[in-house]
Amino acid sequence: MYSITHMDDHELFHKLQKGDSKAFEIIYEKYHRLLYAFALRHLESREMAEDAVQQVFVHLWEIHANIYVNISLRNYLYTMIKNHILNLIRNENAIFVRNYELAEARQDYCEDLDEKIDKKEQMAMLYKAIADLPEQKRVVCLLKMEGSLTNQEIADKLNISINTVKTHYQQSIQKLKECMNKMLIFLFSITLILLICVNLYTIG
Repeated sequence: MYSITHMDDHELFHKLQKGDSKAFEIIYEKYHRLLYAFALRHLESREMAEDAVQQVFVHLWEIHANIYVNISLRNYLYTMIKNHILNLIRNENAIFVRNYELAEARQDYCEDLDEKIDKKEQMAMLYKAIADLPEQKRVVCLLKMEGSLTNQEIADKLNISINTVKTHYQQSIQKLKECMNKMLIFLFSITLILLICVNLYTIG
């Protein structure tokens, strides 16, 4: 009988490398709350933080036979969650940039909008848009953003068809585009109103 209190991380790590599913369960129970708290601080979304933790543990099990490291289990897991979050932010920021360029091409008045929106506001808008997606579409979108799985692998993981994966991803990207463009237009409207008010005050 396995016991968390009587098995150190080194032994758990060793058993995990051999494919011991019970050791994996113990590792999950021992560390998933810590990783969730870490992810929540950076992602500021409970659903996204939970998704991040689940993805890390799924990946941990997928690569368990090839894990050869000289650091502690705790540090290894923290490294995994940090890398996952960094990749997520990098991919999400790329989507924001593409949508920003699209909005800029359609609207000449957006030329200086990037000077009015700081990076934190950009990421907050994108996180909210992703968090508002339906659960399955959000999961498909996040898995696609990671870039490590093919459509077929995602379909197998979620037990859905490959066409459903493609449809969910296309619809998710379209929804994110719509949300980001609406937010950009809203921010421009606020800026325009402030500019008009300043001009009226100056004229007066």
